[in-house]
Amino acid sequence: QVQLVESGGGLVQPGGSLRLSCGSSTRISMINTMGWYRQAPGKQRELVATISSGGGGSTNYADSVKGRFTISRDGAKNTVYLQMNNLKPEDTAVYLCNMRRIGGYEYWGQGTLVTVSQ
Repeated sequence: QVQLVESGGGLVQPGGSLRLSCGSSTRISMINTMGWYRQAPGKQRELVATISSGGGGSTNYADSVKGRFTISRDGAKNTVYLQMNNLKPEDTAVYLCNMRRIGGYEYWGQGTLVTVSQ
């Protein structure tokens, strides 16, 4: 059974940086997109960023993170990263990795907690 495992979360002060990583336990074929979502307490899950697997890897970001977060991937390793800079308290959430295959089937990680606080 395929599992996605995230790492890199933790406690950081406002203005700080973290780098999240997500890899799969076994190789996933025909991945269409990889992405990061987040869910804060009492709120719905929201998209943070996605990156396509083909070509130049087109990216898509939530307006709230544009200019601060950067998503990247290593397709050969089925790994996706999220570099988060200038973190704000409102970025506090559980961050979940997603990998979606061509055809729509998708995999989710268990999540990694990011807390931005003094």
